[in-house]
Amino acid sequence: MTVRSRWSRRQILRSAARAVVAGPTVITSFSLFGQDRPVPSNRLTLGAIGVGGMGRGDLGDFLGRGEIQAVVVCDPDANHASEAKKMVEGRYAQDKASGRFKGCDVVKDFREVTRRPDVDLVMIATPDHWHALPVIDAARHGKDIHCQKPLSLTVAQGRAMCDAVHRYGRVFQTGSQQRSDRNFRFACELVLNGRIGTLREMHVGLPTGGSCEPLKPEPVPAHFDYEWWLGPAPWAPYNGKRTHWNFRWILDYSGGQLTDWGAHHIDIAQWGNGTSHSGPTEFEGAGVFPKEGDWDAAIHYNITCTYPNGVKMYVADGKTYPNGVKFVGDRGWVFVTRGRIDAEPKSILQSVIGPNEIHLHESNDHKGDFLRAVRTRGETVAPIENAHRTISVAHICNIAMKLGRKLSWDPVKERFVNDAEADRLLTRAMRPPWHL
Repeated sequence: MTVRSRWSRRQILRSAARAVVAGPTVITSFSLFGQDRPVPSNRLTLGAIGVGGMGRGDLGDFLGRGEIQAVVVCDPDANHASEAKKMVEGRYAQDKASGRFKGCDVVKDFREVTRRPDVDLVMIATPDHWHALPVIDAARHGKDIHCQKPLSLTVAQGRAMCDAVHRYGRVFQTGSQQRSDRNFRFACELVLNGRIGTLREMHVGLPTGGSCEPLKPEPVPAHFDYEWWLGPAPWAPYNGKRTHWNFRWILDYSGGQLTDWGAHHIDIAQWGNGTSHSGPTEFEGAGVFPKEGDWDAAIHYNITCTYPNGVKMYVADGKTYPNGVKFVGDRGWVFVTRGRIDAEPKSILQSVIGPNEIHLHESNDHKGDFLRAVRTRGETVAPIENAHRTISVAHICNIAMKLGRKLSWDPVKERFVNDAEADRLLTRAMRPPWHL
């Protein structure tokens, strides 16, 4: 079957799904073509960009779904790409009588994924400084996108990503999987429906950061294209402690724990506060930064974020709050973290959310929710605008610590109020030839 005819049948599938969005039944590729497992020409094809630890985890989740056919993996680390290719071909070999399968391409340039006409979906699990460019290019070339958190490196990049996804009408889900966890959803519904009375405070506990000694230049491994990995980030000599997992602690590539874990817990606070499309208007706080070494993100931090309605969100590391989110009202509190939910009074946890009360988007399978939205052209549980607003809060917390003073924020204009110095920190130059 030709690429043109395969693409045509997928368009038929999508058109049929759109036609029944308002009805009680969703036509899936399984029921539409009358078979238990779609044949390859009817599956949604997937390209994976960034296949290190988190990327291979996401890829493995997609591989377990019969409606998906992974066709290409992309990474500047040839070892990562090779392992991902083995994963894909090993998984599909299980479905062959011969026990063999070949058919997963390996590339280094993300544009060889985003611009392939036979790719429907793109998953992105690169370091943060490599999120904006692939997301925008994928949207421009008609791909639906699953992108890991935190969404962006800067507020300006996040807005550009949102604009591209909206402009080209793409389905987008960020990897904030806590929104697909019943405890987190239930905690937020309890707050939104007044079970703790009027919300007064939110305590967001994140992990502490790390530090390291000054890093000495090392030879670049033969299997790793370090220049490509740096991409739009400033040049720096290679050291293994700059790349892969450790990129999180370096502000050229990420925002430390404030963005890495803030993308999870600040997101839940925003959800429970009903401000997923807005945010605080005042920020004030301080942080402790490493005194030496190349890891320069904050180790400790304590920041107060104030919403227009007077609700205070306190964001701090483990020295102040346990990991998780605590909602404090005038009649009780709810605390939620991974694997645990607690409340005072305890009877709050026995509450039932009634049919006429606020019910949040229900997802119990994060990737499954993404694929449902692809089929129906609906919204995911973690859409791009929510991800952008969440990570904007974390970025502004970092800016407040850097400037060491109180900041006033306009969430409509996405600019600081009469503060040109702070506005300049909303974006960063990209190393040529890269640009938004």
